[in-house]
Amino acid sequence: MANEAKEWWERNAREFQAMAQLPIEVIYGSHVTEEKLQLIGPVAGKHLLEIGCGGAQCGIAFAKQGAIVTGVDIAAAQLAIAQELAEQNSVSITFYQRDMTDLAPIASESQDIVFTSIALHYVDDIVSCFKEVHRTLRSNGLFVFSVGHPFSAMMDGATLLPTRSYFDTGKVVLGLEVSDEVGFAFAENRRTVSDYFNALVAAGFIVEEMVEPDIRPVDPTDPQNHLWGQTPQFLELFPSILIFKSRKG
Repeated sequence: MANEAKEWWERNAREFQAMAQLPIEVIYGSHVTEEKLQLIGPVAGKHLLEIGCGGAQCGIAFAKQGAIVTGVDIAAAQLAIAQELAEQNSVSITFYQRDMTDLAPIASESQDIVFTSIALHYVDDIVSCFKEVHRTLRSNGLFVFSVGHPFSAMMDGATLLPTRSYFDTGKVVLGLEVSDEVGFAFAENRRTVSDYFNALVAAGFIVEEMVEPDIRPVDPTDPQNHLWGQTPQFLELFPSILIFKSRKG
């Protein structure tokens, strides 16, 4: 995982969590929930691993439904928040501070489900990450994840015009031109839809479903529809979230 991303989250986790006010719910992105999509289904009694768990709002929601949850995140600051939230919600979750490409504390073939929401753009080596997920899953285990839609990631929310080519992919570090202070720079990895699909196949997964949720009609008065550089008009025209549902082959 990008060191820049780790340092950014160590520095900014509490500010982000206070601003985002994420609900205790299984969310794939704004207005896109497991309750609506039913991609995972009942989880009671199942071992579920959330990677890139952040404040573990999704993991806590799964635990409230009876799942045996483990959470992994690169940032100690995020995991401290996750532990606080788990205690506030009276659920027990095992947490590990790990890079998503190294899930060594998680035993092979120990998990029924692996889940992650809007976190994989921090991972530099996506194939290694998916291979580790594959290792931890039992036979026929389920891997479900969401990412910001690669097409929308290149569009300007105000002008509705592209800011770069869809094919300009790879790691991008933002902020170093302003300051080299630790925790100031932010890093992400830009990928195409096929990059995610092909990485799943390379890791041994069988893709069952790809979802591009349509959240229309978009309420222009809802503050959620003005976050992350997007606008209601943008969300009327473009998919903001991409979701893959796959199984261990």
